[in-house]
Amino acid sequence: MKWNDEYWPLIMKLYKQKPEGVKPIYSKPVVQLSLELHIAPGELHKKMHELRCQNTAFLKRLWQELGDNPKKLTKAVNTIKQSRGLGNEMEFYQGVEILETFERDFRPIDADQRVCPVHLIMILNLYYQLTPTTMVAETEEVQQLAKMLRLPIQLVLDIIDIFKFCDPYLNREDFMLHPMLFDCKDVWNRFDGEPEKLEALAAQLKEYFS
Repeated sequence: MKWNDEYWPLIMKLYKQKPEGVKPIYSKPVVQLSLELHIAPGELHKKMHELRCQNTAFLKRLWQELGDNPKKLTKAVNTIKQSRGLGNEMEFYQGVEILETFERDFRPIDADQRVCPVHLIMILNLYYQLTPTTMVAETEEVQQLAKMLRLPIQLVLDIIDIFKFCDPYLNREDFMLHPMLFDCKDVWNRFDGEPEKLEALAAQLKEYFS
């Protein structure tokens, strides 16, 4: 979906949430609004910066009208959500083809409803930091990540084993059957040869799991 200036009160409501200010790009409130609007978190993050700077006459008027009037702001937000069907996307987008991109990262995979691609991204980032001998339940980093992701340690280890199969430097098998293999390979291929990109994204995604 494209940005619509009607959405500015939604950005202001997000900005005004305590602690007031520009929220981290992958904080849960930002991601939730992104999923509702089908607009990437990075775009909403930029809009919060624009809102803070008030660098247009429109935004200055918006602050004057809604900035210090929480009841009026809430009413404006509710009106937008009702008119746009936000929070009831299945009905609002019925019959409309939506090309999803970032949304898929935050939705459970078919193979295991406990896991989203963002979980796989975090586990892959840890994978690159470990050696085969430390890819075990006793390793503190494995325990900490499992706790952060709210996943069983064994499930994290199972996913690490799948990444081992994806890793051409470790793989000694020609064939593997695992329901999460396709999803893990997809994430592996997205970041293959770009560990810095993966590490940067994982650092930002920590906010989502906090």
